[in-house]
Amino acid sequence: MRKFGWMLATLGGAALIGTVALQGVAASAAPADHGGHDRHGQATVLQFETMTPVTGPYVGAANPLRGVVGGGLPWVLTSGTGSLRRDGRLFVRVRGLVLARQAPVPPALRGTNPFTAFRALVSCQSIGTGNTATVANVSTGDFKANSRGDSTIHARISLPRPCVAPIVFVTGPTGTDAWFAVTGS
Repeated sequence: MRKFGWMLATLGGAALIGTVALQGVAASAAPADHGGHDRHGQATVLQFETMTPVTGPYVGAANPLRGVVGGGLPWVLTSGTGSLRRDGRLFVRVRGLVLARQAPVPPALRGTNPFTAFRALVSCQSIGTGNTATVANVSTGDFKANSRGDSTIHARISLPRPCVAPIVFVTGPTGTDAWFAVTGS
């Protein structure tokens, strides 16, 4: 009987932990703005808690994403979060977006961000003239970034209508057409 009681307690504890974990997942999946709208009634088009840095086959021009080439060297990223609203309000926060500590990055640049600013670029699938599928890329202006790769971007952009399957990139400043981080994991 003692063994049976121990098994029931273990199973009950596991069920309780599973229920709490499931509730935690459900709570974290819900938008922080309660119902996907902000205080002005604008719907959230995209909310993300992860970004991935340019690395591997995405370094350079060989494998562009939606026409945007990857940075010429591999990068690493500590964290990237943000949101995009239907009215074009965009928030992106990156921490630790720096060049990788590996070859082919020159030793003096490893672990640093060589740019004083980043931009965000939103890429949407949309509908062009003649009812054809098209890609529309819309960029923000420059936002300060420090040598540790930290930057916060608050901007309002003109989204195409429709804006299907949006992707958010962090790119270099004006004149740099490559991405260093993108939504995804």
